[in-house]
Amino acid sequence: MTELLYQTDAYLKDFEAKVIAVEGNAVALDRSAFYPGGGGQPNDSGTITADGKTLNVIKVRKAGSDVWHEIEGDAPAVGVTVQGALNWERRHQLMRTHTAMHILCGVIFRDYGASVTGGNMEPLKGRMDFEFESMKQEFAREIEAKINVEVAAARATRVKILPREEAFKIPDLIRTKINLLPEGIAQVRTVEIVGLDLQADGGTHVANTSEVGTIKIVDYKSKGKINKRIEIALV
Repeated sequence: MTELLYQTDAYLKDFEAKVIAVEGNAVALDRSAFYPGGGGQPNDSGTITADGKTLNVIKVRKAGSDVWHEIEGDAPAVGVTVQGALNWERRHQLMRTHTAMHILCGVIFRDYGASVTGGNMEPLKGRMDFEFESMKQEFAREIEAKINVEVAAARATRVKILPREEAFKIPDLIRTKINLLPEGIAQVRTVEIVGLDLQADGGTHVANTSEVGTIKIVDYKSKGKINKRIEIALV
């Protein structure tokens, strides 16, 4: 079972861990700061150093309770202690982007009551789909102005891991049209942008909205009768 260090400390760049399993060129570690991907956020990249040899981590994935790190080169053996290091520039860009997506989601839910129907992101850009019947340029500009007000408000973000029963007492915890949380999950991780947004989320975020930077709406388009896509970029 891998201890998920990224869940409680998104700013952890380096860590020490022990190899607990090996499959081909992939290793499972007893603890990891690498985000394995999910919720629209891509997996992290970086390096693992073992026995004086530094190996690139090219893919990270979660399988059951283990996080697997696919590497370039021969995998270290079970029991070996390794040093993990994130590609921090990329990770931090994804943290800023993910928080920007929550700002967008929070503003649209608060002011227009629209649910999220999909989303995805890359470093410094992303897209979200919402249940809107129409979207025009002036409406997009109105949303852009509102989300940047929330960036400037310097709202803190807070992460909690709650028992499932307690978490689901929170109103509107699930902002997606479909509840994507597995039935058997015992604990729910929540991310709150204080005063704006609170929802179930497994990804990594910056500590304050001021760290996001300016958000631009770079495109908007119809993806169906009541499904509209908003694309953002950070500058």
